[in-house]
Amino acid sequence: MTPIRTLTLIDDDDIFVFLTKKAIEQTKLVDLIKVFENGLDALNFLKENKHNVDVLPEIILLDLSMPIMNGWQFLEEYAKLNPTIGKKITIYICSSSISHDDITRAKAINEVSDYIIKPITKDKLIDLIKKL
Repeated sequence: MTPIRTLTLIDDDDIFVFLTKKAIEQTKLVDLIKVFENGLDALNFLKENKHNVDVLPEIILLDLSMPIMNGWQFLEEYAKLNPTIGKKITIYICSSSISHDDITRAKAINEVSDYIIKPITKDKLIDLIKKL
């Protein structure tokens, strides 16, 4: 299986980021993991690099609850930016929210591939990567 070049974590929870990075590294299926603590920093990175497909991620794991710009706000802005991005990016929401409303809202957004309830396991990560 071909490794994923870049996976991006957008999450402000240091423990989740640390554990998820370790799990991803153990899969040996991802070359680079980029981390952003809020949606605004991630969105700015995507805007600045929208034509540089080599640095854009194949997968984004997006938290919903973050400071500055939360996951919902990120998705709203990403939907506007997406048509100008030169690469298909698969977005998974990774949230501790088990709210039916959040799950339903997420699944109604075209840019979201799936809703994953934290914590995310190494096996689940491997499944996500294999789906690409």
